Order: sequence, then structure tokens, then C-alpha cells
Amino acid sequence: MTKKVAVVYGGFSNERDVSIKSGINIAKSLERLGVEVLPFDLKRDTIADLLEVKTDLFFLALHGKFGEDGTIQGMLELAGLPYTGSDSITSAICFDKEITYRLVDGTADLPVWKRVERVKDVEGWEIFPCVIKPVREGSSIGVYICDDQSILEERTGELLAAYDSLLLEEHIAGREVTVSVIDSKEGPVVLPILEIRPKKRFYDYEAKYIAGFTDFVVPAPLEESVQKAIIEKSVAIYQLLGCRDLSRIDGILREDTFYFLEVNTIPGMTDLSDLPMSARAVGMSIEDVVGGVVEVAERRNRR
Repeated sequence: MTKKVAVVYGGFSNERDVSIKSGINIAKSLERLGVEVLPFDLKRDTIADLLEVKTDLFFLALHGKFGEDGTIQGMLELAGLPYTGSDSITSAICFDKEITYRLVDGTADLPVWKRVERVKDVEGWEIFPCVIKPVREGSSIGVYICDDQSILEERTGELLAAYDSLLLEEHIAGREVTVSVIDSKEGPVVLPILEIRPKKRFYDYEAKYIAGFTDFVVPAPLEESVQKAIIEKSVAIYQLLGCRDLSRIDGILREDTFYFLEVNTIPGMTDLSDLPMSARAVGMSIEDVVGGVVEVAERRNRR
């Protein structure tokens, strides 16, 4: 295995705090594997310093804008430096929920949706409850469920003050499930499907990162045919979008139909994160996951 790995975390998105927790967990896991770890807290005044780090591999643990959107990946590619995770093109695509929807349409079942750039764009919307959210954001930040037109217009106005474009979609009432996919020598491996049962109305930022706000069931209790269909669609989405090393695919199961919502190309690795939880269900430690990611990245970078 690679002898020296720089773990890049922090950043300056709305998910900085979560990224720090993920980065620390990854760094500790690599140290337990005997790897020399170079922790790197990315800030605006340390961007240039990143390119001067002497390491065999950059392990990216940056969440949100500038971390998952292809920005850091493109910078490392330009400098010819090896890193973990999806490349700059796939990262940019998956961070943009509208582009992702357009690409997977026909491969996955989707909620009814439309792009919103002005409050006027939501006039005449007839499906309630509905969801309004930023096109490019993570960790359920800025996601609102709206039960009527007045609330929808109010939330849309609030969000447009901070974001250029939004995604409006029908609210799919059902079971929230997430599918973690990791690469191996044999190809993509799907970890046990995780069912998320938030105690709030939906799996928002607090429900994701505060202990006790959500119950998790893994493996999710599913009929074999439904489980097989979810796995097949998740792998198809993973491969269609060009994901690599690891990703998490989120959706809603209504009756027997899995509605795709989004792909996370740098899944959280905190103590409460979904991917490590799914891994534990098959006896995999976080060291197994992190070590596997490094090995897959090593093989790719030797080509």
C-alpha cells in the first residue's frame, strides 16, 4: 500500500465541519494501517501550499462546494497529482442535481421536477407537498418541503437570495434508502442497503449529523426482487456517470419503485455517516473501506 497519504479536508463550503470530522476519521484509519499521514486542512490561504505537499496520494475528504464539484479534482489533474474519488468531470456532473437528472433519465425513476431561477417559475405548480432545493449543494442544506403555494413561493425567494438556480420536485412519500458503492479489483461492490428513518419530517442536516435524530436499519428489510432492482439501478447509475472508488446513491422507495434523488461522490466518513454504517453490516471496518479506496486509486495511478 502507498506509504504516504495526504488527507485533504475542511475546505470553505457549508459542510466544512462535517468534512473535518470525515478527514480526521480517515487519517486515523490510515495511521492504524501503518500509512504515514499528512493531514491538510484546506483553507483559502493554504490553496497554493497544497500543490507543494510531497505525498504518494491525496485522499479527498472535502464535502460540498469546491470539494465535490470538480474544482479540487481539476486542480490536482492540472498539476498531475494523484487523488482518490471520481474525476473532475464526473464530480461536476454529480454535484449538479439538474444535470444528473437529465443524464440518468431513462436509467432511473425520477420525481416530477423542474428548474427554477425566479419566483415566477414556481407559479402554477400543482403537486403538493413538493421539495425546493439548491441545484448545487450538499448535506440537505437549503432543502425545504412545501405544503402549499404560498410556502413554496416564500422558500423559493429565500433560496434565490443565496443560490442562482433551484430544483423543484414532487415530494415522494416513502422509505428513504441509501446505497453505498465501492470499487474493487472485480468491479463495483454494493454494500448492504441502508434504510433511514428520521424522527423529523425528512433526513435534513440535523438528522444526518446529530446522534438520536434518526434511526437506521441495515440491511434494509426488502423483498429480494426489490433489493435486486435497487442494486441493479444503483450500479447502472454509478457506471453511467463515471463514478469511481466510492460513492453513495440516495433515493426514496415508494411501494416497489426506487426513485433516484442524488449521487454523493465523496460520502461522509464521520461516526454517524451512512457508508461506514453499511460497511459494518458486512463486517467491514472503516480501515477496510479506506484501505480499499487507497488500493484502487493506486492501481489506477500506476497505469
